[in-house]
Amino acid sequence: MKTRFLGKDKLKVSAIGLGCMGFTQSYPPYPDRKDAINTIRKAVDLFIDEFL
Repeated sequence: MKTRFLGKDKLKVSAIGLGCMGFTQSYPPYPDRKDAINTIRKAVDLFIDEFL
C-alpha cells in the first residue's frame, strides 16, 4: 500500500482512504451496523488506515 504524510506532524497514512460519513448521515439507505463494522474491518485488513 502506498502511503502519504499528513499535516505538520507528518502522520503516515495509506494513500487510499475509506470515506465513512455515509454510514451515519446524509444519504439513506443506511447500512446495518454489523455491515458497517465489517466494512471497516475489511479496510483495516487491506491496510487502509485513513478513515474520513
